Amino acid sequence: MMRSEEYKRILRCFDKDGDGKISAWELRHRLGRMGGELMLNEEEALGWNGNGLLDLEDVIELMEGGGEEEKMKNLREAFEMYDGQGSGFITPQGLNKMLTKLGESKSIDECMVMIKHFDINGDGVISFDEFRVMMQ
Repeated sequence: MMRSEEYKRILRCFDKDGDGKISAWELRHRLGRMGGELMLNEEEALGWNGNGLLDLEDVIELMEGGGEEEKMKNLREAFEMYDGQGSGFITPQGLNKMLTKLGESKSIDECMVMIKHFDINGDGVISFDEFRVMMQ
């Protein structure tokens, strides 16, 4: 389970105008920058809390909601965004590329340090299993 600070970081990543809420436009915009898209039926399924916005509570519900199968599917999709080459691993270069897309530019050396922190077997890359452990 993620900590409250991690949820707040996710919210800030998508919250372009800094109002503490994510609009449908902000969500579509950020997903587009990451190479994804939000379909209309997915947007409708989010509910938008009756006011057209997602707040921190909604983000937590989205991240923790659903069964284990759904969580694993979402985790796999997130992993694949960082594994841009489809190698089955997150490399320092892949991490650098995704962070740059998210507006959090880091050097390759900084990405290597980040990976080393969660690289259980010491091979210099993050496998899906290591990613899963990291996200718990």
